Amino acid sequence: MNVLIVFTHPNHQSLSYAFLQGVLRGCEENHVIQNVQVLDLYGENFDPVLQFGEKKKRRDMYKDPELEKYRDQLSWAEKIIFIYPIWWGRPPAMLMGYIDKMFASGFAYKDNGKLLPDGLLKGKSVVCISVMKGPTFYPMFWLNNTHKVLMRKALFQYVGIKKVKFFEFGNMENSKGKHQNKIKKVYKYFKN
Repeated sequence: MNVLIVFTHPNHQSLSYAFLQGVLRGCEENHVIQNVQVLDLYGENFDPVLQFGEKKKRRDMYKDPELEKYRDQLSWAEKIIFIYPIWWGRPPAMLMGYIDKMFASGFAYKDNGKLLPDGLLKGKSVVCISVMKGPTFYPMFWLNNTHKVLMRKALFQYVGIKKVKFFEFGNMENSKGKHQNKIKKVYKYFKN
């Protein structure tokens, strides 16, 4: 199995980075996973800003040569793992900009005149690992599960990805947040 990890946090001393290390350890110990690539969006200085005009049209984004490397990674991956914090009830703007650019028409989906397009990323699976300051159930009860709906239905289902798993950890700025237990849970998931 080919695994692409999209890591989105500017600080390598962060809890998100500790989760990345746990995922990597688990992947190394899993005999089914042959290859792992890590895309550190901040480390890569990925430009999340969409810019269009006369010479650069949105409808042609799927063939933008500046994004070819990232399209190749997504095509190569059988499992895509997103690791990111939840800020203001949603993933960071850096990750949303990556999604805006990469999950483009002509690459991730194809319009067919029906309600839902033809998803071009069928057969892949996704794992989202997110951490937040607030309680774990805050997004579900206070925000109507907006984060999961955004990721599962508005994005992954739209591009044909049906297998989506979430690890959503709250109270992570609390000293009693049981950080090591949560990292171990993610590690064991990828190990097995």
